[in-house]
Amino acid sequence: MKKLKKIVFITVTSLLLFSCKNEPKGTDEATPAETADTLATPETTANLETASFNIEGMTCQMGCANTIESKLSGLDGVSDAKVDFENKTAVVKFDAAKQTSETLIKTIEGVAGGDTYKASNLKS
Repeated sequence: MKKLKKIVFITVTSLLLFSCKNEPKGTDEATPAETADTLATPETTANLETASFNIEGMTCQMGCANTIESKLSGLDGVSDAKVDFENKTAVVKFDAAKQTSETLIKTIEGVAGGDTYKASNLKS
């Protein structure tokens, strides 16, 4: 029984220590969204807008910020989405003909069942 308790304790401790590890900055390769920006046509760049939000409720980079960033990047018309865990902000470049700031806020607030994250202070 003592062995089982020790194993469970070590497992839980390991998960807590390594699950929200910060990734070193500056090692990112070009993402498909960044590549798409360099190939954008004049028609698509004319409709591009940038919106920034404050996001409350994030507790870690990997589980929260990366999930929100992934959801935003997956939306039709979004060319770039960056979520900064440390500053609790998101900056999204999107095609105004395909998305609106309101749909971006709904996407952020809908992640994880809709009760965890709150987007505010929209700046376009």
